[in-house]
Parts: sequence; C-alpha cells; structure tokens
Amino acid sequence: MNFPTNIKYTSEHEWIRLEGDEAYVGISDYAQDQLGDIVFVDIPTEGETLAKGDTFGTIEVVKTVSDLFMPVGGEVIEINPNLEDQPELVNKDPYGEGWLIRIKPTDVTDMDDLLDAAAYKQLINE
Repeated sequence: MNFPTNIKYTSEHEWIRLEGDEAYVGISDYAQDQLGDIVFVDIPTEGETLAKGDTFGTIEVVKTVSDLFMPVGGEVIEINPNLEDQPELVNKDPYGEGWLIRIKPTDVTDMDDLLDAAAYKQLINE
C-alpha cells in the first residue's frame, strides 16, 4: 500500500495534492484496492463549483458504483481526459496518471482539516 506524504486524505478515501493555486484530486491506493477493477469513471461536474463533501462523480467497478466526494470546496476545472478510454489508470497509478479531477480550491485552508499520510494510514488500519 502506498501513502505519499505530499498529499492530504479524506476519511472517504479521496486525496488532494495542491500545486500552486490548483489541486489534483483522486482516490487512494487503499480505495482502488478495495474497489477492485475500475471499469468506468463518470464525472459530469466540469465547470461547476462544489462545496466540500459534495459528490463530484462516480466510479464503477464490476459489481458496484461508488460516489466521489470533494475533499475541499472549489471549481472543477478539468477531468482527467485519459480516464474515458483507460479507467484502469486509477488502479495502476492512483496518485499519478490516475488522478480524477483538477480543481481551483475556494479556500486552501480547508485542507488543514484533512488527514496526513500517518493519520490516514491509522484510519484504514482501525
């Protein structure tokens, strides 16, 4: 299991990595492992401004569909274009090529409430 320390995590298993005034969001290595083979990613919220905790899309695996939640409030400025043809990138590289959305956070201090790698690792091992 991979737990990068340069990102923050939510208790719903999303991650966020700030780069300048934008951030990348995805699901954790733990989440993709628990879900299994991802067959479809549906994110209809490009261009929308959503609040922290709002649903921004879904991930579909063979037997279920799971909601995706915003780790912080912000505008969805890009959906990873590679996921349309290669949803398995989320399984192969959840913190790299398998990112889900790029956002412009409304308030980056919202990230202060999220979990660091050690706290997230403790959460999933409880």
